[in-house]
Amino acid sequence: MTATLPDQMPSGPTVADPNSPDEPIRPNHPVPAALQPWHDPRPWIGWLVVVGLGILAGFTRFWGLGFPNEKIFDEAYYPVEAQEIMRFGYEDNRGYMFIVHPPLGKWLIGWSTDLFGNGLDSAFGWRVFPAVAGCLTVIVLARIARRLFRSNLFGAIAGLLIALDGLSLVLARTALLDVFLEFFVLAAFGALVLDRDQLRGRLAGLIADGADLSGGVPTLGPRPWRLAAGVLFGLASAVKWTAPFFWVGFLLLAFFWDRGALKAAGVRRPTRAVFRRSTPYAVGSLVLAPIGAYLMTYLGWFVGENGWGRHWADTHGPSTTIHAFGLSVPWTWAWVPDPIRALGSWSLQAYRFHEGLDSGHAYQSNPWNWLILGRPVDFYYSGDSKACGAASCSREVLLIGTPLLWWAFIPALLWLAWHYVTTRDWRAAAVWVAFAAGWLVWFHDLKRTMFLFYMAPLVPFIILGLTLALGVMLGGRPERTGDPAVDHRNARRRRWGEAGVSAYLGLVIADFAWMWPIFTGGLLTYDTWHAHMWLPSWV
Repeated sequence: MTATLPDQMPSGPTVADPNSPDEPIRPNHPVPAALQPWHDPRPWIGWLVVVGLGILAGFTRFWGLGFPNEKIFDEAYYPVEAQEIMRFGYEDNRGYMFIVHPPLGKWLIGWSTDLFGNGLDSAFGWRVFPAVAGCLTVIVLARIARRLFRSNLFGAIAGLLIALDGLSLVLARTALLDVFLEFFVLAAFGALVLDRDQLRGRLAGLIADGADLSGGVPTLGPRPWRLAAGVLFGLASAVKWTAPFFWVGFLLLAFFWDRGALKAAGVRRPTRAVFRRSTPYAVGSLVLAPIGAYLMTYLGWFVGENGWGRHWADTHGPSTTIHAFGLSVPWTWAWVPDPIRALGSWSLQAYRFHEGLDSGHAYQSNPWNWLILGRPVDFYYSGDSKACGAASCSREVLLIGTPLLWWAFIPALLWLAWHYVTTRDWRAAAVWVAFAAGWLVWFHDLKRTMFLFYMAPLVPFIILGLTLALGVMLGGRPERTGDPAVDHRNARRRRWGEAGVSAYLGLVIADFAWMWPIFTGGLLTYDTWHAHMWLPSWV
């Protein structure tokens, strides 16, 4: 398995076919290194990695999935609302004051229950689709890392790290919404990465054929992966409303990726070319497509008669007054269909509900201590059983990241910032954009009740950054220079890198094995359980 990490590959004898970035052709003219897509000489290794990671993820996500066979933490809400959706096409609000999240995650939990369970009598049934989403997250992250780092080895490392992440594991074994948000946001990012490679492959093909792109570029054809990214962003937003912050950040990434590709192709005015050739079509794929996908998830609410707020527009006119900068400006929403206006009103009410959600909770935490695992969330605890053979026993499902994995996140993020400043590595920038989009948004109202699992969609991106750091630690395979002293020094550097990466992965694996009973509700003596509580705030 190769371990070539630098994105700027040396110029070689082949470039990719514009319609299939991984298939090489012979160029007629030199192609800039920045436009040369990666051709994996042994793609079968990548698929073996996927199979191995799929088995690992499947075992850890599905083993004992039905325990405990009762609702834990916010499963008190989502499986119940999911059953309402399956009966009526919308939540009928029988048990709660308000509906505060979009419906897609609850649709998925409802389908899971209907296919694999017996209504609300089977915890296994309502947890199957979350577990499937958790497995897919592992596989998708591994494939994204393989493409980003041009290495099957580091694709495997990234997939292994998220497979062994406790927070992602516990969420995948619980019928909450955040595991679906994690998957859809990551998949949307992966589609944009594929679109980036496809665009560069097409430009490489034009240059190889002798095209002069300095004055501009021709139409580059359809961009299906960008459309797929738009649909996935819409689906992520239909799980939780934090997804649009990632959408905005990734829109900026897509713009600068296109600009960088055109600049590398020799276009004299790349910014102007992006606005001319890319932006108009991006409105359809990255703006209209997400909106359309989002609205489609409300189809049951639109056609129903008794959904929450469905007929709000019937009694509220389309005219309003906007107050801003000391001015009062009349405005009308008459051009918006009444059902869409009603949905907008409901969404605004839900937003205000979340903004005012500041009641205290025993397991709440603020964003600054998420990265150090300052306050995990107790999903389930039982201390009554004596089945362990001791005077006191404990079972717990604790939502917490694998500590030795998570405690590397802050150093990795700091290193990524330095790495980007010194190398302009676009991968480091992408990780930081995702991190800023998903983390800083929570600082605008610190009075709000917040929990560690809000970190879920950020974890795959920080793991990508950590994998990049491990790749630099390992370094490339040393080439012989003919100078014995230099060759010895390079070989020693490589051995130290291999030792460092191996030692860190070994520690994470051992830590995951140690924490496994805490992630899955394993039966422990009280003393053994307490030995897992490394910090007082974990209890």
